[in-house]
Amino acid sequence: MELPQIRMQSQMAKISMATQPARQEIHQPKADLSIQQPHATITMQTTPSRLTIDQSQAWEDMNLIGVLRSTEKLAQEGKQAASEGTGRRASQGTELMKIENKGNPLVSQAFQNAHEPPKSLGIKFIPSLNAVKINYEPSKLDINVTPNKPIIESNVNKPEINYIPGSVDISLEQHQSLEIDFVNLFTN
Repeated sequence: MELPQIRMQSQMAKISMATQPARQEIHQPKADLSIQQPHATITMQTTPSRLTIDQSQAWEDMNLIGVLRSTEKLAQEGKQAASEGTGRRASQGTELMKIENKGNPLVSQAFQNAHEPPKSLGIKFIPSLNAVKINYEPSKLDINVTPNKPIIESNVNKPEINYIPGSVDISLEQHQSLEIDFVNLFTN
């Protein structure tokens, strides 16, 4: 015997999900940097050296002097000789005035006036020692250095950020269905 049957066949709905992950890109550009170092300021000042040589005494020692200087020298020697002669004659006159004192001034004065004093013997260096006078002033160098500070300019660049948000796509992959069949419902 065949019984009536109800046959049901169902199919569930299927959901499909597709995800797109989020992306983030960060790029940091380098900073713009400018550095300049100006040269230092240098000033130099030089005082020249000086050398002075005085040979006048050496020339005089060798009797090589100019006309004016030799005239002055001879005039000075003449004045000195005249004053020495005057002094000698004054002292001899004083001795003769006091002839009554002991001694024989006429004989001693005649002996002094008749004989010149002996010349001194010895080595005489011409020109004399240290006759040439040398004076030297060294040069002076003043250096002034003024350092200049570096010129630094920096420009910070902001980071470049790109963000692509993620997405979720939800779709119906399979539709639901329900099939109902009736079997042996009507017999013939």
